[in-house]
Amino acid sequence: MALYESFYYESESGRCPVREFIDSLGPRVQRKFFFVRGLLEEFGHRLPLPHARYIGDGIFELRFSGEEGSIRVLYFFFERSKVIFTNGFLKKSDKTPVKEKQLALERKRLFLDSIKGVDWP
Repeated sequence: MALYESFYYESESGRCPVREFIDSLGPRVQRKFFFVRGLLEEFGHRLPLPHARYIGDGIFELRFSGEEGSIRVLYFFFERSKVIFTNGFLKKSDKTPVKEKQLALERKRLFLDSIKGVDWP
């Protein structure tokens, strides 16, 4: 039973960058994403390594791998039980690229600004 609900960040133009990223991956890797996404929806903040990791400033990374290499999808928690996926990327070094974390923070800011005064599902 899922205690958390996850959503893809959507830009003003209607693009969903994480959905596009996941769609670009092979079927086996997509299944891995949906598996760890299911774990996140079940365990939320309690989801431990190797599946999730807090990287600071309210941003977390969902972690899995495939033929392409190490894959990360960044996200943040909203309200008590909602997860917003902001961006995904292939990890090519030991550290999370600063630009990816900055992108996640910017999308978090844009999302929070866009819902002010709006009832959100």
